[in-house]
Amino acid sequence: MPAEKFEVLGLGNAIVDVIARTEDDFLIKHGLAKGGMMLVDEAAADRLYESMGAATVISGGSAANTIVGLSSFGIRTSFVGKLHDDEAGRSFAHDIRQSGVHFETPFAKEGSSTARCLVLVTPDGERTMNTYLGACQNLGPDDINEEIVRNSSILYLEGYLWDPPAAKDAFKKAAAISHAAGNKVALTLSDSFCVDRYRDEFLELIRHKVVDIVFANQHELKALYQTADFDTAVAAFRNEGVLGAVTRSEQGCIVVTREETVAVPASPIEKLVDTTGAGDLFAAGFLAGLVRGCDMRDAGRLGGLAAAEIIQHYGARPNVNLADHAAENGLTIPA
Repeated sequence: MPAEKFEVLGLGNAIVDVIARTEDDFLIKHGLAKGGMMLVDEAAADRLYESMGAATVISGGSAANTIVGLSSFGIRTSFVGKLHDDEAGRSFAHDIRQSGVHFETPFAKEGSSTARCLVLVTPDGERTMNTYLGACQNLGPDDINEEIVRNSSILYLEGYLWDPPAAKDAFKKAAAISHAAGNKVALTLSDSFCVDRYRDEFLELIRHKVVDIVFANQHELKALYQTADFDTAVAAFRNEGVLGAVTRSEQGCIVVTREETVAVPASPIEKLVDTTGAGDLFAAGFLAGLVRGCDMRDAGRLGGLAAAEIIQHYGARPNVNLADHAAENGLTIPA
């Protein structure tokens, strides 16, 4: 039987999101950096959870959100992420499979519980994340199915994988297999705090052509090149020779290559509710367009449309079928 082929394979942290509304005073009281992601141990996660208000529990994880978004666009997808065999892990596996994503990573039977991210959303829609990596830290090279990687047109990786050492090795192994098969490798920088931790290593991945496509927001890009000036960061990024997609919140996005820079306006929204997953879903729309042969402008528009949908409700998984949503807004994804 021929091996199953996928258009995009995601490799990332399998995390359950616990989302609650809060005020800025709560962040100050607990010493939390607004808008960032901080790694915490299980005890700290438990203490913060006890202090949070009423919460919504939804499957999450950056690359997983992107892959679910791609599936909603009608793209053939697979995902690799490590879960513990507990209630949260089984719930995550059920959710991602129900979204149409191929998922076969075995459960960990021992060790840490399934990862969770405590997401605090302030009235301005900004999210502050506190992540207990748990079982994610057990993701390693042995979890990489070489056949699936070879048979996936684009391998999508999240910068957060650089935190657990074994996951970093899985990242490198998957990227090498993908390139050997003539496929493309995409990386999202994840957040500016992640960039601060691994700036030199991320630049090495870009400059040694370990990755071909890079997703970032304007803050991550400026952090990558250690400049407060966006145009300076874009000029440096252009010289790297990769395909870059940079989001700028309400200013839309720019698509950067060595030859050109294309600006795409943001999709309109009625009300900003929660920015969790905005970058993840932008990547979903952009990759959906890219893998189906859309030009850079339409890929950017698809990304903006998906991001606009996600920020108008809680949670980082779409509430509508994104392929239908795109068609209703005049964007058709080629078969």
